[in-house]
Amino acid sequence: MSAAEKLVDVKDLSVLFRSSESENLAVDRISFQIGKGETLALVGESGSGKSVSALSIMQLLPYPAASHPSGEIWFDGQNLIGANHATMQKFRGDRISIIFQEPMTSLNPLHTIEKQISEILELHRGMSGKQARERVLELLDKVGVPDAETRLQAYPHQLSGGQRQRVMIAMALANEPDLLIADEPTTALDVTIQAQILELLLSLQAELGMAMLLITHDLGVVRKMAKRVCVMTEGKIVERGDTVSVFDDPQHEYTRHLLAAEPKGSPPKTDTSAPVVVEADNLRIWFPVKRGFMRRTVDHIKAVDGISITVREGQTLGIVGESGSGKTTLGLAILRLISSQGAIGFIGNQIDSFNNKQMRPLRRQMQVVFQDPYGSLSPRLSVGQIVEEGLLVLDKDLTPGERRKRVGAALGEVGLDPDAQDRYPHEFSGGQRQRIAIARAMVLEPKFVMLDEPTSALDMSVQAQIVDLLRELQVRHNLAYLFISHDLKVVRALSNEVIVMRSGKIVEQGPSEQIFDAPQADYTKALIAAAFRLETSPEGVVAT
Repeated sequence: MSAAEKLVDVKDLSVLFRSSESENLAVDRISFQIGKGETLALVGESGSGKSVSALSIMQLLPYPAASHPSGEIWFDGQNLIGANHATMQKFRGDRISIIFQEPMTSLNPLHTIEKQISEILELHRGMSGKQARERVLELLDKVGVPDAETRLQAYPHQLSGGQRQRVMIAMALANEPDLLIADEPTTALDVTIQAQILELLLSLQAELGMAMLLITHDLGVVRKMAKRVCVMTEGKIVERGDTVSVFDDPQHEYTRHLLAAEPKGSPPKTDTSAPVVVEADNLRIWFPVKRGFMRRTVDHIKAVDGISITVREGQTLGIVGESGSGKTTLGLAILRLISSQGAIGFIGNQIDSFNNKQMRPLRRQMQVVFQDPYGSLSPRLSVGQIVEEGLLVLDKDLTPGERRKRVGAALGEVGLDPDAQDRYPHEFSGGQRQRIAIARAMVLEPKFVMLDEPTSALDMSVQAQIVDLLRELQVRHNLAYLFISHDLKVVRALSNEVIVMRSGKIVEQGPSEQIFDAPQADYTKALIAAAFRLETSPEGVVAT
C-alpha cells in the first residue's frame, strides 16, 4: 500500500494496563494499515485486544492506567500517540468516528435524539438552531429512521434496538469522517435488522468514501464487509490477509478454531409421545393504551395474541422472531411472571389462575436462564450465594454443608470448578458467567427451563460450548426447554419444533426441519435468508 493510499498506519503498537496489584499487556506489538475508503476487520474473541487497539487510535483509553510501551499510530501523516487533548478533539467525532456495540448504554438517556446529534454538529461545524435541525433530519433520513421529524424529541428508550443503532450511525457520520470505527455494530440486533445495518454501512461508505475499521467476533459479518482481515488473540495478530484467502485457507490454528466454532449438532430425537410438561391454549397478553384526563382505555397493544403451544419432556420448543414480536412476553406468561388470559398447564396442573403462594411449590420445577449473564448475576454475592438462593427458599431443611455440596455439584455439572463458589461474577469470563446462571437453574433439579437468548451476548466459540452443554443437560435430566432466540443457527441446533412469531401472533409453526428446509410463510423465508443465505462479497452485501 503506497503512502498516498494509506490513511491509518499502526506500527508495533502495545497497550499495557497497570493497577496497584498487577500489569496486563492487552496488546502486544501489533501492526496494520487501513487504506482510504477501505474496510479492514479485526477479528477475535472477547479479550483478544480488538477494542483496545481501536480505542488507542482515538486515544480514548483510561490514561495513565493504560500506556503504550511501544508503537506509533499515524493518521493521515500525524502520529496520534501522545497527542494533546486539543489535537485529539479536532479528530474525534470529525475525522475519526466510532459506533459502539450497545447503543442503549452509549446514548445519553436524559437527552433527546436531536440534542445528541446536534451537539456534534455544534462542536465541530458551529451549527445551531434551524441549520443544525435540518442537518439532523437529513442524517436520520439517510440512515433510514422512519418518520424522522417525529423522532427528534424522542429519548433513546423510546426507540427499538435497530433504530437506536441507526441513531448511533447518524451521530458517527454527522461530520462525514475519513475513518469510521465500527465496534461490534450488529451483535445485539435481529438477523434482518443486522442485514439492514450492514447494507446501510456499506452504502454510506461508498457514498462518503470513508475507511472503516470493523471490530467483530462474527465471521459472517467479516465476509460481508471487509476485503482484508487481521485475526487477533491474546493481544497479538496471528494471521492477516485477504478475507477470502484467510477464510478459505486458514493457516493459523486459532483462525481454524474460530471458523469451526459455529453451533453444530442436532437436538435429541423428536418424540411426539413424550409426556407434556407445559401447554398453553389461546394465550393472550394485551397491554391497555390509556389516554385523556380520565385515562380511559382506547386501544390495546397485543403483545401475545391467541397463541397455543406444547412443550414435551426431553424436547425443545424454539421461539423465533424479531425484537418486539412477543417471544419473551410469551415465556414470562408461561412461567406466571406476568398476567395473561388463556389456559396454561404445567405437569397436569391448570396454573393460569394460580396466585404467587400457589405457584411457589412449582417454582423449583420451572426455571429460567436470561440473556445477559453479567446483568442477571448480583455482583455483590459470591457464586455460591447466587447458586444457593433457590435452595434457601425452597429447600429450607438443608444444612449449610449440604447446600454447599449441592452448589458444588451443580457447578461441576456445568463444567466449572466446585471451589469457584467462593469467587465473584466479575472474576469470570462471559461464557463462565452463563454457566453459573445455568447452574443456578439446575441446582433445583427443574423439569422445565425457559432459555431467553442465552447465547446472544457470547463469542461464537463460547456459543457452541453453551449449546453443547444445554444439549447434554437436556439428555441427562430429560428437560423440557422453551428456547427463545433471534439466532436461527442456535435455534436449529437445539430445537425439535419451532414457532415463528411476529407482532404477537404465530406466523408459522412446525418441526424444525420443516421450518428451516421448507418454510412456507414469506416472513419465515426472510428471516432464514438473513441468517443463512445472505450472499455477499467483500464488495458489498445483497439482502434477500
